[in-house]
Amino acid sequence: MDISKIDKNFKVDNTVRRDGWVYYPIDQPPFKIYGLIKEDGIYKRMPQSVADSVNTGVAALTRCSAGGRVRFVTDSKDIAISVKYNEIPTSGNMSLVGFAGLDMYEETDSGVTYVFSAVPPADIKKELNSVKEFSEHKMRRLLINFPTYSSVKEILIGLREGSNVYPPSEYAVSKPVVFYGSSITQGGCASRPGNTYQAILSAQLGFDYINLGFSGNAKGEDAIARYIAALDMSAFVYDYDFNAPDSQHLEATHKRMFDIIRDKNPDLPILILSRPNPHLSAGAIERREITRATYEAAVKAGDKNVYFIPGDELILPMFSETALVDDAHPNDSGFVSMAEVIKPILKKMLDI
Repeated sequence: MDISKIDKNFKVDNTVRRDGWVYYPIDQPPFKIYGLIKEDGIYKRMPQSVADSVNTGVAALTRCSAGGRVRFVTDSKDIAISVKYNEIPTSGNMSLVGFAGLDMYEETDSGVTYVFSAVPPADIKKELNSVKEFSEHKMRRLLINFPTYSSVKEILIGLREGSNVYPPSEYAVSKPVVFYGSSITQGGCASRPGNTYQAILSAQLGFDYINLGFSGNAKGEDAIARYIAALDMSAFVYDYDFNAPDSQHLEATHKRMFDIIRDKNPDLPILILSRPNPHLSAGAIERREITRATYEAAVKAGDKNVYFIPGDELILPMFSETALVDDAHPNDSGFVSMAEVIKPILKKMLDI
């Protein structure tokens, strides 16, 4: 059964608009890209040479565009998006829009408003084309989020002929917040890219960020710790206990990672999280206490800029039975809950 033939609201138009449109590559001014670099013709979250030195999973996953954004200002009445992919993975427990789609927001003086999603067709291969037709012609400050798990080669933005396009203003907090962790950090299983907890917080608080979530492969290696320690960032958040092979590995690496980053960044605000789940097993509780021990050791040593949120407190009571997709990964309500709990701590960390 093709549901789009029964319900027209599920029909996806993947055609390219040509007449009356001008297409611009986003890696050229006045467009500005955040959270990604372009290397070997692919958008990546960190240099391939660094990723290769961490582990084979990170080497592959750095090519996923999680956390990537493009921002610009235009008076075009309509906006087209044309995407060419290097690779589109699949997953049974995640939305295709989250895996391969993009979503657009309008930034205004009163906040950030969701506009639309570029929805991939069910049989998507290597290209996605989508368009948003606005009912009103005016100047708009726009933000487009990249997919969380797909590998992107090119994005073109189509504007109506005769339209103007300008660079965006800077984020209120221009030095990025760096997030390191598991598939949850990468964005699994948000229904669309803008629903990850980092994207929600960035939109609400106005900060740039880098997503270094590596699905199943965040293990706190020295190589990734040294890379993060060298980044110019406003804050650091990490939560990789989920991916540590066992509690012994976590205990051997968690405080060590903290110390490597703290040694190079003595005044950096650091937030430690454990896995977001309101129903923890004995093993998960043991891991939570290992992460807590890193925090307590830092505080005991006189660290005034370290924070800790246990993962079972990241899921608010109202979401306790609905926040997870598969007893591991948050859905949209889970990510909203995480953002709400983290927000006051992050505001303090960023002094906003």
